[in-house]
Amino acid sequence: MKLYYAPGACSLADHIALHEAGLSFDHEKVDLKAKKTESGADFTAINPKRYVPALTLDSGETLSENIAILEWITQQAPQLAPGGAMGRTHLLEMLAYISTEIHKSFKPFFAGASDEDKDKAGAMITKRMGYLAERLDGDYLFGADVSVADAYLFVMTLWAGKMGVSVPDKVAALRDRMMARPAVRTAMTHEGLIKA
Repeated sequence: MKLYYAPGACSLADHIALHEAGLSFDHEKVDLKAKKTESGADFTAINPKRYVPALTLDSGETLSENIAILEWITQQAPQLAPGGAMGRTHLLEMLAYISTEIHKSFKPFFAGASDEDKDKAGAMITKRMGYLAERLDGDYLFGADVSVADAYLFVMTLWAGKMGVSVPDKVAALRDRMMARPAVRTAMTHEGLIKA
């Protein structure tokens, strides 16, 4: 199994989750501008969508999109999803919210938008993270145990910090707890974001 990633991109969530799950995998950096992998392969042949993440399974099948990959990881490591009859449904609900309402809201910061548009986007991101902060009842999004959704939200908090977007205190505390986790530190070290 191989994860294709770009350092600090949203694929970091999958990188973290794979380590949290204790799964054995290879990882390869992608130059998103050149559309080439570190080994020189044409990334568009791996993922025709032309962006990360992409996870090639041992079967040869390739998954893309954070929601799909993170949900697949919980199939391998059920402890990374909330329990109960509605646990998986609530996980998908949370992953969809992070993807569509927070992740996509960062687009102006990456698309060369005006400062005014970036300010509007930043205010919306803070507001949407505020929704999560109001519902946090424990160390992580679903209580005492970490989930794949926490890995995705963690990456969004890193982006917020880089872009100067304020994060509610409870979400910042979750970010700090995540930063202390060995799986997070391992993934970030692999991506060259921190030193070992």
